[in-house]
Amino acid sequence: MIEISVKKPISTAEQRLELSVNLRLERGSFTAIQGPSGSGKTTLLRILAGLEEAEGRIVVDSKAWLGEGRRLPPQQRSVGFVFQEYALFDNLSVRENLLYAAKDPALADRLLELTDLKGLEDRYPATLSGGQKQRVALCRALMRRPKILLLDEPLSALDPTMRRRLQEEIMRLHREFGTTTLMVSHDPAEIYRLADRVLHLEGGRIVEEGAPMDLLLQTAGSQKFSFRGELLEILERDAIFVAVVAIGQQIVELVIDASEARALEVGQQVIVAAKAFAPSISVEKNPRTFAGGAGYRRDGEG
Repeated sequence: MIEISVKKPISTAEQRLELSVNLRLERGSFTAIQGPSGSGKTTLLRILAGLEEAEGRIVVDSKAWLGEGRRLPPQQRSVGFVFQEYALFDNLSVRENLLYAAKDPALADRLLELTDLKGLEDRYPATLSGGQKQRVALCRALMRRPKILLLDEPLSALDPTMRRRLQEEIMRLHREFGTTTLMVSHDPAEIYRLADRVLHLEGGRIVEEGAPMDLLLQTAGSQKFSFRGELLEILERDAIFVAVVAIGQQIVELVIDASEARALEVGQQVIVAAKAFAPSISVEKNPRTFAGGAGYRRDGEG
């Protein structure tokens, strides 16, 4: 069991707020954190890793990492951290990058095999693709067999095909090593595939939490399904109107009537819903910061 109860003031370009989080994580769980830019997502991960100071308590398997008069330094915390940037040592080979984290050649070879990096162990980061670099970063984070794996949007710069492949790699390694994983992500599909729990962080506080299906697959009224999106454009084509809506990583077109076209404005957050195969579009009431996708909000650096 991992218990987290921390507070820390945060300053962003737009505001000052206090990160205040009380949270319990089951061993071996996979938790995704979503929320708007500046809400404290990355700060929370850095506090767990010991890279930032905070008030409160962090207890991992009955051992205090923070509180009770102590603050365990980062090197004494059993944490693996994978950033959006690869943060590899350019002057070290792939294998040397892994062994820098822990002098365990057998584990390094095993991780290289699990992530299809065998044969690249003597290459240097500058000669690798983005997907290969991120796999090396993931392997390096697991070299110390951490109790907690922290992922800060590690796949956001990759193309969809490589992203999906590395999502599968992350889940396989998460299960293989039995880590407790926390991942910051703004991709609803990624969260749905990987996480068993989702936290929505806003203004430094957890405002929603639950299973991915409950938070990401929300319906509106009696509709069979509904998706939140951003209205990008309204086109007039041969006496009909077409709404162009961004939903997650997809752009969809929806035929609307003249009254809907007059009522809608480009840039609005909308709900695209369907019942009995009849799609409808409506303005979202009391919208939150949006990230695209079903029940999802826009995200950025936390």
